[in-house]
Parts: sequence; structure tokens; C-alpha cells
Amino acid sequence: MLLRERLDLASELKRRFDTNRLAHYRPYAKQKDFHAAGRTRRERLLRAANQVGKTLAGASEMAMHLTGRYPDWWVGRRFERPITAMAGSESAELTRDGAQRLLLGPPSDEAQWGTGTIPAAALVDRARRSGVTDAVDTIVVRHASGGNATLLLKSYDQGRRKWQANTVDVVWFDEEPPEDVYFEGLTRTNATGGIVWLTFTPLLGMSSVVRRFLLEASPDRHDTNMTIEDAEHIPPEEQAKIVASYPAHEREARIKGVPTLGAGRIFPVADEDIACDSIEIPDHWPRLGAMDFGWDHPFAAVELAWDRDADAIYLTKAYRRREATPVIHAAALKPWGDWLPWMWPRDGHRETLEGAGKALADQFSAQGLAMHGAHAQFDDGSVSVEAGLMEMLDRMQTGRLKVFRHLSEWFEEFRLYHRKEGKVVKEADDLMAATRYGVMMLRHAKTEPKPTQARPPMRSGGWMG
Repeated sequence: MLLRERLDLASELKRRFDTNRLAHYRPYAKQKDFHAAGRTRRERLLRAANQVGKTLAGASEMAMHLTGRYPDWWVGRRFERPITAMAGSESAELTRDGAQRLLLGPPSDEAQWGTGTIPAAALVDRARRSGVTDAVDTIVVRHASGGNATLLLKSYDQGRRKWQANTVDVVWFDEEPPEDVYFEGLTRTNATGGIVWLTFTPLLGMSSVVRRFLLEASPDRHDTNMTIEDAEHIPPEEQAKIVASYPAHEREARIKGVPTLGAGRIFPVADEDIACDSIEIPDHWPRLGAMDFGWDHPFAAVELAWDRDADAIYLTKAYRRREATPVIHAAALKPWGDWLPWMWPRDGHRETLEGAGKALADQFSAQGLAMHGAHAQFDDGSVSVEAGLMEMLDRMQTGRLKVFRHLSEWFEEFRLYHRKEGKVVKEADDLMAATRYGVMMLRHAKTEPKPTQARPPMRSGGWMG
């Protein structure tokens, strides 16, 4: 009898777990960041590697909004009333096998519906979709406040018109949608002030939807990047096997959630080939700073250290900020060393209204930065962008350009830096440009003066280079 009772107890505990999985959802750090951003951002993207839990995160959040059951750790958007929502994927079959399966349970076994993220006790009704085996069209869910919430399941292959429902509160795109479908779904939330989120691996490259989140800054949008290393359920040894199984041209997208850029990528180099742990820079290694001016697009700056013996460059610091004055930027950069020589591009000769007619380079010099006496150029006076890029690529491929791995903003730009129709895309390239200026002017790097040494004399408009 005791064995029978134990079996019955175990069976009951499993049943309770299976029919209330939402109560047991514990997101990883990146999933939690994604959920939290919904409190203030209307549009969110969980740009993730394969099999790291992106669809589970989307299904779990959808179940919370449909039921009104929010866990104690939840800090994202809340709906205190029943909502109307839409969700879908590329086709009816993919919607069924992805979003529907995680929301309801196994599509082919109706007896198991209620074992997904929507608790069985909250399921009120569902309507099947005609023409597609085991697919559901509508799910009705009991909300904690009283009344019923409704979820409409769609697919992108139905076209934009099928997403023209009445106004809704929530839209979830599981896999990347076409641009017209995305904007149709977004439009459905205009009147309600609702939210839209996407969960996908960016295998379509730098599409208009991906570009919207990565290159078009807005306080209404948020991009969360989740890599295979952020998935705690995949042990390191298994991660290595998964990485090796993907073709090289898809590897960055499938393990890091980086848009596939193919032949258009300027630096076809893996992160790990250039990333290194932070090291203490020896006193005898010369250093320099390099900056790219910006206002609408960010101002950016980097510090390079040069191991002359190995002719290897180490990128040790990176700074990026938009819509700030030279006073603000200089305050952030001076702690790097007031002796540090700074390299800058040709537009540093340009005057700005904010600087009362003073050239940009002189404005930074006036704030105490040791600006070099001339704009960045090669020995022969040329400023070729392509020559600078080839110098950087050559160093990357020969192990002579290393970047401290914690400089996430630099790596973000590095991964997305690409060409279109043969031309360098001048978007989200600010740190790349600053790095290029520094590499061009490496011959002007200096070692830090000893405490007893006097600072170099100041010239009009800046420190002597």
C-alpha cells in the first residue's frame, strides 16, 4: 500500500506541475531583461540564438497577460483586465508547432491541452482552424480579474490583411515577420497603447525589421540579445558540439543572434578570434586615443595600446554617447589620462554653432584633451577608408588586433558592420570609425610620462603632436 500511495502522490504532483507550468517559469537573466523592458517600451525584440528559450519566453509572457497571473519577480507591463491578443509565425504549421504548442500543449493530443504555459484551470474554450490539422484559431482564457481574454492565432503567409483585426492589446511575432505584417500588427495596438514583441533568430540578415531595432534608436523600442552562452540548460561541452554543427556562414546568427550578413560583412572574423581578457598594459607600451565626432549619431572614442615587439594592438577602452557636448565627452575621457594623445577625423576642422564658431577639435582641446596637431591620415597624407579597413582586417586575421572582451558596444558594431552594393554602410559604425583613425595614426602613440617628467608644451588649439 505504501508504494501505491507514493506512486499516486508522484502522479498527482506531476499532474499539478504539468497543468500549471506558468507558476514554475524561471527566466534566465536575458529573458528577464526582455520581460522587464516591456514596462516602458512598446516594441521589443528578443534576438536570440537557436534553442535558448526565446519562444518559451514569448509564450510565458503571453500566458501572464492572458491570465493576469504575474509572479512575484515580475516587473514588466501588467494588464489588470481581460485583453485581446494576437500571435503567429511564418505559416499555420509553424504557428501550431511553435507558439500554440508552448501555450496549450502537444497539438496532436487534445487531452494534453492545458499542459503548456496557459494553466489548464484558466482555459475556457478554443476554436480549431479549418484546413490545418490540429491547428487552433482562437483561445479563450479566464483572466484573474474576472471575464475572459482572447488570443487570435495567425500566420504570416495569410498576408497583411489577415492581421487587420480590431484593436488589440498585445501582439507576439514568433519568428521574424515581413515588414508589412509587422507594421499591421503594430498598428492594431495604436488605440490601446498596447505592446508588441518579437522572438527570433535573425537568419534573414539585416532586414528592415532587424534594422528598426538595431539601427533606428527610439525610446519606444528595446533589443535584447541572448546567446547560446546565456542558456543555462545547455552545458559548455554541449554548446561546443552545437556550435561545430552549424555551417560557418550561419554560426554567428545561430549561436549569438547576430544577423547573417554573409559576403556583405566587412570583417568576416569570429568574435573569439580577436576577443581577449583584460590585461594590465605595460608601462613601455605606447597608447593613443581616437575619436569619431557625432551628435545625431553617437560620438565615439577608443583607446589603443601598442605592443611594439609583436606589432600587436590592444583595444582597451570604448566610449559611445549621442547628443552630448564636448564638455560632457571630455569629462568622460579625461580619466583615461590627460597626457593621452587624441586622433580625430577631418570633420574636426568643422565649426559648430554650439562651439560659437570654434572648430570641433579645438573645442575638445579647450576641455583639456591632448588633441593631435592634424587630422588622422596615413604617412603619405591620404585618408582612404578602404586602406584603413584593410589594415584592420589584416591585423585581425593575423592575430595583431585584440579587443578586451567586455567591450560589448564595440563588438555590437563589429558584428553588424557591413557593405551594401559594395559600399560601406555608414550606420552604427561610430566605434569602428574611431578604431580606424587610431590604427591609421598608430605611429603617434606615446608612453605615459613618468611623474617627474613635465607635460609637453601646449600649442594654440591643443597639445603638440
